[in-house]
Amino acid sequence: MDRIPFGVRQLDTTLGGGAPTGSVVLVAGEGGAGSREFLHTSTLMNALAEADGELHDLYYGDVAAGAATPAEIHFVSFTADERRFADEVGMTMDDDIVDAGMEAVRYHDLSEQYFHQSPVPRDWYAEETADIKDLRARQERDDILGELGRLLVEHAPGNLVVIDSLSDLISTAGRDENVNWSDVVFLIKGLQKGANEWNGVILVHVGRETVSDTEYGQLVDSVDGTLEFEWASGGSTRARTLVVKQFRGVLSRIDDENIVQFETEIGDGGFDISDVRKIR
Repeated sequence: MDRIPFGVRQLDTTLGGGAPTGSVVLVAGEGGAGSREFLHTSTLMNALAEADGELHDLYYGDVAAGAATPAEIHFVSFTADERRFADEVGMTMDDDIVDAGMEAVRYHDLSEQYFHQSPVPRDWYAEETADIKDLRARQERDDILGELGRLLVEHAPGNLVVIDSLSDLISTAGRDENVNWSDVVFLIKGLQKGANEWNGVILVHVGRETVSDTEYGQLVDSVDGTLEFEWASGGSTRARTLVVKQFRGVLSRIDDENIVQFETEIGDGGFDISDVRKIR
């Protein structure tokens, strides 16, 4: 296996099967432009290959030669629990995909660590009432970056890991004594170094509006590939588009075909490519 599919058939076909193993891919999007739906589709389609092969064949088809779906799919969220994630995915994807795929998704909810030092009432993000032992454990617990690091060391090797969202960490920079902007950059650079050893694929989401141009440039420079999801206007209509901004070892395939943009859509099967804009 040298590639792991993104779970979007036409994109994977264009890229030679998907993302090269050992890659960290930044998934950056304008609000509502499809970046989050892309994450959901990548997660559920890869999970479907493990949970229900017939449904995977129906909605995706055969995996390209030289590519293979990962043994495990891990989804990491800093703010949402698994039920909320399933509800959100169910708003756009067919119930059969969600019901079968969720059985194979290993979901990691880090909201307790994320909200621990915030003024948010604990009842809003934790189910059980804290006792003295729990309070002591919370005080002794490592910061959220340490928790994320341990999770990746344990689960990233050979697998697909989806992190949603870097924007949540960025929002705490400067307000959480354990997180600042340089920590965010070091995290991404560390992910890239670790991914080379883990031989899996890590997708990291960021809202484009949450970072400055300079900060965005630092993030792009720290990863192997960047997928940009944008709104494009043509006359009186708007369309969701995907641009492969940069991708080591992959972008040359798009350049060879003179592809400028992918026009995208969101249907029962999740995120999909509806058209390809080429240089003419």
